[in-house]
Amino acid sequence: MHKVIIYGAGSIGNHLAHSCRQKDWEVTLCDTDPEALSRTKKQIYPQRYGAWDDQISLHLAETLPLDNFELVIIGTPPDTHLDLAIEILERNPPRVLLIEKPLCPPSLEKCNHLHRLAKSVRTFVFVGYNHCLTPSSFAAETLIKENLIGIPKTLSARFREYWGGIFSAHPWLDGPKDSYLGFSARGGGAGGEHSHAIHIWQHFSYLLQMGKIEEVSATLEWVEDGELKYDSLFQASVRTENGLFGNISQDVITEPPEKCLRVQGTKGHLEWSINSHENEDSLKFWGREKEIQEKRYLKTRPDDFKGEIDHIELFLDGKELQTDSPISLESGLDVMMVLAAAHASSRLKKKVKINYNKGYCLDAIEPLS
Repeated sequence: MHKVIIYGAGSIGNHLAHSCRQKDWEVTLCDTDPEALSRTKKQIYPQRYGAWDDQISLHLAETLPLDNFELVIIGTPPDTHLDLAIEILERNPPRVLLIEKPLCPPSLEKCNHLHRLAKSVRTFVFVGYNHCLTPSSFAAETLIKENLIGIPKTLSARFREYWGGIFSAHPWLDGPKDSYLGFSARGGGAGGEHSHAIHIWQHFSYLLQMGKIEEVSATLEWVEDGELKYDSLFQASVRTENGLFGNISQDVITEPPEKCLRVQGTKGHLEWSINSHENEDSLKFWGREKEIQEKRYLKTRPDDFKGEIDHIELFLDGKELQTDSPISLESGLDVMMVLAAAHASSRLKKKVKINYNKGYCLDAIEPLS
């Protein structure tokens, strides 16, 4: 039985606590706010999963036991992630550390430090971009390996969803002003909250052997109201180091939501979709001489986290020793580089280039003439 500590008793903390308990792991859930712990026990967890699980230990952060946890999960707001992760790795590094997405704000402060520290203490660090670890994603990977689409020509990803659904799932919040969501500089807005689109675009680019996103030309639509400042629309045209062109679209206004990716090649195409039908993900594909085929994958909301925890279990059990995980720290850092580059491009009204040789910092983002 693995021992798990989860920082943050909000929505994501409850989802991941439930997923870990499905494996009968020992789970401790902590928060700095006693009301959040009470809400977890009396409201969030029993409403989602039928009943409170008495095997989950609840603690205020200041009263945490000094146990050696094998898996530490950070589910706090994005602008707290790096400080907390660095503190954990410096104090008592676990075997695995999972940080919820987005990894950090677009300022990229302390990204290089975290990256170096994780390597030095030999902790496997992951970032919670779980949509690449679903049955539909694995099926798409198989079709790509079978050369169904031929030479890739373009790639498009869209995560567009009105965030009213987020606030319905967080009824203790009275809109974006009550959390980081209404502040892009804290990791919110369309760019941060729906950065799954950047990640899944980059993930498929890797599968297609087209490399990292290197050039970004972006437009962000800003909403400013008092203290609120966030991007409601995020549109980016991108090009990889190996020449693959495409686009990424994220927003917090589209209803009903659209979460999908399409890759077009010389022989055919793939269309990957989340919640394309009620309680189903789907994968459509065709190659020359073939009709369009569609596979559907039944799912529930907890299933979105099952593949993530299954993946992490391999590392906890020593069955997986590679560092090229699709949710590795490096993959999360690459997402942040693209997000920060999009902010710079929109602000400068210029295309920008990411020079990864300079590390994970704003100095690595250079305007193109």
